[in-house]
Amino acid sequence: MPQTEKVKRANQKETIKTPYHLFLGCGDSELAIKTSRGIAEFNPDICIGEIAGGDSPLTVGMEKLSIKEAAEKGAKTFVIGLANAGGYVEPEWEPYIIEAIGNGMDIASGLHRKLEEFPAIKEAADKHGVELHNVRHGYTDLKTGTGEKRSGKRLLAVGTDCSVGKMYSTVAITNEMKKQGFDVEFKATGQTGVLVAGSGICIDAVVADFIAGGIEELSPSNDENHWDIIEGQGSLYNPAFAGVSLGLLHGAQADILIMCHEAGRPHIKGLPHMPMPSMADCIELNLKHARLTNPNAKLGGIALNCRNLSAEEGAMQRAALEEEFGVPCFDPMITGTAVFVETLK
Repeated sequence: MPQTEKVKRANQKETIKTPYHLFLGCGDSELAIKTSRGIAEFNPDICIGEIAGGDSPLTVGMEKLSIKEAAEKGAKTFVIGLANAGGYVEPEWEPYIIEAIGNGMDIASGLHRKLEEFPAIKEAADKHGVELHNVRHGYTDLKTGTGEKRSGKRLLAVGTDCSVGKMYSTVAITNEMKKQGFDVEFKATGQTGVLVAGSGICIDAVVADFIAGGIEELSPSNDENHWDIIEGQGSLYNPAFAGVSLGLLHGAQADILIMCHEAGRPHIKGLPHMPMPSMADCIELNLKHARLTNPNAKLGGIALNCRNLSAEEGAMQRAALEEEFGVPCFDPMITGTAVFVETLK
């Protein structure tokens, strides 16, 4: 069983206690539970188990435990490990959250709406003296970006769309760089990354004027051989999230961009009237904007999410992209990232 510890949140004084009990909601969308999946994949030692409500078939491979069982095993925080359109607590989730509170667990949420906005949750938290952690809130002291040159080296993941593997790719690259002896640190910019790493900024919760400045603060000047691997968000081609993607590009001042794409995706997520951009157009546009704050920014590699392809088709597509763009193309889940990391030496 993991030992109880506290996870520090960037720019905030409060801490999130571990171990976690991961809540997967009551639906059947695999994409919706990427927060739980990311925590279970990259930091399983801070998790006690998982629970899905109703008839949900979802799982992230952790031990299935009731809320009472998890509490008895030492779970300290009930993590709402999923996202929905609108970023709110759905009514069918409330009984699980309130039961967790009744069993003495704090609640951590990466949703856009604060937990305190839901009267039954706030009332239960006040009654039982537990803490409510809104990971996407509290970034009120950031400054605007300056674009001034910062020392050290930076890599930023960008994408053809959202939910294509930017967080997974950056964490996998960070872990491989550590294995190969680099001085490197993962910089989380989303709720999953923050819960995995224990620090960071949920950049899509930052007022637009302060996005670039927030990333400058997250990745300040450092030693010349130090690498910050910055988690990307959204896509310049997704009309819902292009603004945060642009702010990240300017604030990151990245030396290297990794282009992330899910093979076979027919259109922008949830928007069938928006076709996927070509890889060439997406690379060109991201480099153009990255070079506002780093004129030497270049494409370092392509992370191709091949989950919908056969092994043979995935290998063919990766080889074709390598030939077309002259950089390593990898699937961090299938091929790993070692071949790409070698190019950074």
